[in-house]
Order: sequence, then structure tokens, then C-alpha cells
Amino acid sequence: MTELLPLLLFLGAIIVLLLGYSVAFSLAGTGLIFAAIGIMTGTFEPQFLEAVPNRIFGIMNNTVLIAVPLFVFMGVMLERSKIAEELLDTMAALFGPLRGGLGISVTVVGMLLAASTGIVGATVVTMGLLSLPTMLRRGYDPGVATGTICASGTLGQIIPPSIVLVLLGDVISSAYQQSQLDRGIFSPETVTVGDLFLGALIPGLMLVGAYILYLVGKAIFQPDTVPAIPKEERSAMDNMFRRVCSALLPPVLLVGLVLGSILAGWATPTEAASVGAVGAILLALMRRCLTLGILKEVMQTTTQVSSMVFIILVGASIFSLVFRGYGGDDLVREFLTDLPGGVFGAVLLVMLVIFLLGFFLDFIEITFVVVPIVAPILLSMGLDPIWLGIMIAINLQTSFLTPPFGFALFYLRGVAPASITTMQIYRGVIPFILIQLLALIAIAQWPALATWLPTLVYG
Repeated sequence: MTELLPLLLFLGAIIVLLLGYSVAFSLAGTGLIFAAIGIMTGTFEPQFLEAVPNRIFGIMNNTVLIAVPLFVFMGVMLERSKIAEELLDTMAALFGPLRGGLGISVTVVGMLLAASTGIVGATVVTMGLLSLPTMLRRGYDPGVATGTICASGTLGQIIPPSIVLVLLGDVISSAYQQSQLDRGIFSPETVTVGDLFLGALIPGLMLVGAYILYLVGKAIFQPDTVPAIPKEERSAMDNMFRRVCSALLPPVLLVGLVLGSILAGWATPTEAASVGAVGAILLALMRRCLTLGILKEVMQTTTQVSSMVFIILVGASIFSLVFRGYGGDDLVREFLTDLPGGVFGAVLLVMLVIFLLGFFLDFIEITFVVVPIVAPILLSMGLDPIWLGIMIAINLQTSFLTPPFGFALFYLRGVAPASITTMQIYRGVIPFILIQLLALIAIAQWPALATWLPTLVYG
């Protein structure tokens, strides 16, 4: 019975989460309840809980995680600066004459917003409000329109600078060091957030290209589902060069400063995030849309999102301590190492579990609860940490699209007109989920897609 307690702990946490209770308190509460049961029955050593203050203090002292509120601030501020609206208008004017051009515009703008903000909810809601009515009015199939918006909005998960990559980079770094210590390597190598940023560039752009190819295929084989914008409805093409420059240059320049400073080694992710936050403020000032009221809204949203992330991190730390106290990590290690197929079987099972958990749990919960348990074991099998991090990141991105609880679906459902049914949204994202899975298979087959660029830059 004692061997089943780690599984019961994990199952109990999932059930509590599905009942709708707060994530952080569900994780911490479930862990403490099981710890109390174990102490009373003599199956859990209370000394494990003595590490909780040190864990919390370590989170408070982790300078990498300071990048989270800074990137959130940058994203929310850019959202308020009307950058998406201007980008969509400009891209629609450029690609409008083509069948599927409006969908391609949405994908390109989604990519730029992903690199500018990294916040999936803000991107999906903004794109839904701005582009969905236009796409429907111009004859787009509702499934194609909603699927394109949801998928483009989730690009913020994989295209840097991404909050997911920041959080995942910290977890993978700790797991990589732990796996090396477990193998007797007492001067372990490290993997950084910058490594994951570089590793995610090619897969992220590959996904953008795959989305566009899907829309081109729709335009060729089902042209009625993605009609061109009628000539009389297109925006005037006068001064198009000036419009493109004014719409594209500011976000591209800001992203270039943030990413370039990290990849060139001039700044840490935290320092680069502060550059991004200041740059977002200056951009809002240039557009004359920064007021004290907007600044207050941005700071409140940043505080709410950041507090949620860090409280979940504290709750997950308590949960993982209790899980390890019951020998859960040993149980998982034995299970994964005994699987048929060796390393391939272990990776396949972990990816499948993360994919299925994405139907019900948020990416933050999976990052802080599941990844710290399985990553050290997988890395001990000799896997590349950057490759594993990118595989998990794309899998987590897919979780935003998977019915019934994909968060991108809920975000869009909240702003979509009543004429759009939930089933139409579900139907629309299925091709993009398949594209995501094909991307996972491609990266599994050719790991260099994720590892070549970091190796080229950092050696």
C-alpha cells in the first residue's frame, strides 16, 4: 500500500484541480494532507518538510525568475499600445489580394505578437476581437478562422522571448544538474534560458511555416473556405512602405534588442527583460497612448499574473517534496527505465502523459509538477537538455489547443460572436494540433532542429 501513496498523491492533486480549486493551494494542500497522513501512519519522514523554507528562499533568490514579471509587463504594455491592430491592418492590405491572405496575415501577426509579448491569452483575445469578425464577414469558414487565430496565438509559447521558456529553462537547468550529480559528475555543466531561446527559434519558425502552408493548401484545394478580400474592400495601398515600416519596425526593433542582447551574451534574460519593459513604455509613449490609468492597469495585471506564477511555484515545491518523501521519484525512475524500448519508450510515454495532461491542466502546473519529476530521469539516460526542453515546450504549446479544456479555446470562446459554436472552434484547431504533433515527430527524428543553433552560437 505504501508504494501506491505517490500515485494516490498525484491522482489526488489532479482530482482537486479538476474540481476547480486554486492551483497553488491545491498542490500545497494535497501535499501537506498526504504528509500529515504519512506522519501519523509512520510512512513519511517529517524532516522532508524542513526543506520547505529553504525551497521558498531559493525561489525568492532566483534571479532568472525576475524575468517573468518583466516580460509580463512588456507584453501587457505592448498590448495596450494598439500594436496588434496596426499590424493586422497593414498585413491584411499586403496579403489581402491572395486567397487565404487574411489567414496568413493573422499567422504573421501572431508570430510578431508572440515575439513581442509572449502572453497567449492576450494574443488570442486581441486577435479574436480584431480579426475574427473581419474574417467571418469576408466569407472565411468559421473553423478555419477560429483555428488560425487559436494556433497563431499559442506561438507565444515557443517563439522567444517566451515566459514558458523562462520557467522551463529554470526547471530543466535544475534537472540537468541533478541528473549529472546522480551520475557522479560533481562539476556539472549548465543549460540556460538563452540556450532554450536559441533552440526554440528554428522549431518556432518551422511551425509558422507549417501553418502558412496549411492555409495555402486550403486556398488551392478548398478556395471557398479562404476567399480573397474583394478589391473594393481592400485598404488603400498608398504609402504602403511607410505603413509597413511604422507597423513592423517598432516591435521588430524591440524584439531584436531583447533577443539579440541575450543571444549575443551581452545581457542575462533578466537584464534583457528589463530592457524590453522599458522599451515597451517608450513605445507606448511614442504612440501617445500611455496614461496613468493604463500604467495602473498594466501594473495590476503584471502583479496578478506574476503572483499566480510564483504562488504556484511555491505550492509545486511543497508537492514535489512530499512526492519525493514517499519515494515517488524512485518509483517513476524504475518504471521509466524498465519500459520496453529503452530511452525511446521512456520519452514517448512522458510526451504522451504531458500531452494528455494538457487536456486538463495548465502549462504552469505541468512545468512545475511533472517536469521536475521526469526530466532528471530522462536526462540521466543521456538525452540532450535543450532538445528535451524544446520537445516539452512544443508539447505544452499543444495543450493550449487540445479540447475540451485548451485555454486558447476558452480565450477565443469568450470573445467570439454567438454565431460561432464551440464545436466549430474544436473542429478548427484539429488540423493545427496535427501540425504540432508532426513538428514533435520531426524534432524527435532530427534533434539538430533544436540543438544546431545553440551549438553553433555557444559551442
